[in-house]
Amino acid sequence: MSGDRVESLTDKQAAAKTVAHVVPLFVFLAVMLILPLLEVAGFYVDNEDMYPWYRHAPEQWLYPLQTVIAIVLLLLYWRHYDFGPARGLGLAIAGGLIGITVWILPGHIFREAGMEEGWWKILGFTSRTEGFDPNEAGGSDSVYYWLSVAMRFVRMVVVVAFVEEIFWRGFLMRFLLDKDGDYWEQPFGKFSWLSYFVVTLLFMFAHAPSDYFGALVYGSLTYGVAVRTKSLAACVLMHAVANLVLGIYVMMTGQLGYW
Repeated sequence: MSGDRVESLTDKQAAAKTVAHVVPLFVFLAVMLILPLLEVAGFYVDNEDMYPWYRHAPEQWLYPLQTVIAIVLLLLYWRHYDFGPARGLGLAIAGGLIGITVWILPGHIFREAGMEEGWWKILGFTSRTEGFDPNEAGGSDSVYYWLSVAMRFVRMVVVVAFVEEIFWRGFLMRFLLDKDGDYWEQPFGKFSWLSYFVVTLLFMFAHAPSDYFGALVYGSLTYGVAVRTKSLAACVLMHAVANLVLGIYVMMTGQLGYW
């Protein structure tokens, strides 16, 4: 199947396809719930002087585990995904660069201009220094540090790009076109105001409030790429390019709150 053609599926095939598009993202997000559970259970202790790294910085092993689980699920369900046609890739790259620039720019201006916190935080003008820190796995000359960085990039550029686009654009965008019927018969990239607003707003609200503006702009651009190219591959590429640039920016500036 491509973005231009649809195929009839049996109820069993349609159900399997739906599971394949929904489960990876939901499992990916569910793993994140382990962190607060570790704190409640007393395993996580924010004291690096008295406790080993895997207890005072459990995200250093939890996020790689999350990444591996998501990759296994993607490979398990791979036959259910329709990424073609491979077109509009230049547009996807441009969209990724523009979208992530809009996302990063307010925080960059906030830092460079020495701004104070205010209501403009909702537009992204806020500090981004707090976040996942690979230094907690070891110093920058440690193999553990670079392994942590590598896994972070795999998570951002590969896993997140696939699981999010497979769900948001690959599934939900179609589901909203015919949620009471056979939504898999809806062609990929078909436009409707309902799907635009629901998919884009849910994507926005899935992020922190300080990221709402950037996510709204980015989500709108991705929706436009989906409609224009009729290609899930283009959407995945756009997300991967955006997250790659974001990761490089974080490494260059230390603005850990972005990743």
